[in-house]
Amino acid sequence: MTFRKSLPKGRSLAIPAVVAVFAAGCAPGPVESQSKPGGRSFTVAAAGDVLIHPELVDQAAKDAEKTGEGEAGLDFGPMLAGLKPVISKADLGICHMETPVGEPEGPFEGYPEFLVPPQVLTALKDVGYDTCSTASNHTFDHGFKGVKRTLDALDEVGLGHTGSARTAEEAEQINIREVNGVKVAHLSYSWESFVHPTPEKQRWVLNRTDTSKIRKAEARARAKGAEAVILSIHWGAEYYNEPGTAQLRLAQWLTEETGIDLVIGHHAHVVQPIQKVNGTWIAYSLGNQVARHSSPAGITEEGAIGWFEFRETTDGWDVTARYRTTLVDIPPEVAPGEKLPEGAVEDHRVVDVRQVLGQPGELSEDRLARYRLAADRTRGFLFNRGAPGGDGLAELSLGK
Repeated sequence: MTFRKSLPKGRSLAIPAVVAVFAAGCAPGPVESQSKPGGRSFTVAAAGDVLIHPELVDQAAKDAEKTGEGEAGLDFGPMLAGLKPVISKADLGICHMETPVGEPEGPFEGYPEFLVPPQVLTALKDVGYDTCSTASNHTFDHGFKGVKRTLDALDEVGLGHTGSARTAEEAEQINIREVNGVKVAHLSYSWESFVHPTPEKQRWVLNRTDTSKIRKAEARARAKGAEAVILSIHWGAEYYNEPGTAQLRLAQWLTEETGIDLVIGHHAHVVQPIQKVNGTWIAYSLGNQVARHSSPAGITEEGAIGWFEFRETTDGWDVTARYRTTLVDIPPEVAPGEKLPEGAVEDHRVVDVRQVLGQPGELSEDRLARYRLAADRTRGFLFNRGAPGGDGLAELSLGK
């Protein structure tokens, strides 16, 4: 568990941009807190990048033919159904919508200028997500129209959002949700794409990572009554399982100079550690929630759902961190007309690894070996900065 006092620390240091953040010295240990009689509590489930590649669109079309459901011939429900037993149990489910969406009928695009089916948002809502971060290096892939279309589509399915905006006024708003009687603010920031930067006259479209802006956003959230603040941040280098120097320095700054209660990282497309820094949990990267890269690397199909329980104390929030390993099943490639090998994966599916290992049924030993590898490797990456032991990070058990 970790204690966070939900107030900005109000230090005098003011750093205008991420590149100016320098490593700080060691901070005092967490202040001991006491349970608050009748104190409130809530749980948060957050997961990795939602990155819809063309192969996943093809899968959604295949599934729509079978289910007769979805919209405009696409059904992402079966692909994401394995997430529901976990995400739906949380009081607040937070997703990361990496890319802009197009029209339901298409056309759609993959890397490098993503434009994905809005039908995936319906599936995300159905598995239990409540709100999404939308700040990423792909936010402006299709310009302002893409940003507006994405936020309109999120509104239509009832998913909250933060990180991008349709107007300058909307950019100043704070996404605050009432969760079990607690006002929880969700912020989202990202570095900006060098390929498709936002135009100067529309700089408000994307929340670009800037320490002074993050500090001001937290202050606005607190002024509006937020009792807990969660930050989603797009940072780091792709395909590295260890956080880089810039991530570590920014994590240090966030935990020393703000009162943000939880940091959820994205962009690496692989799992990085969950670590307690100065009493605050930092999930550097939760990997991919769903993706199908053109050259799957194994670690790009592995992800983690971070599960955080907030308990009210006399001084703020006591936070417990848990995780659940996920894996995107990918069918083997076969020549046209050929059959899949016996026992092989047939469809793209997001799998709750622990659930499958606990109830393997008649799965082949090869399939089970793949799930065991995902469980072991994800555990190793998550624990690589010392979160087990004193920090208390452990696998989430759903119980009966």
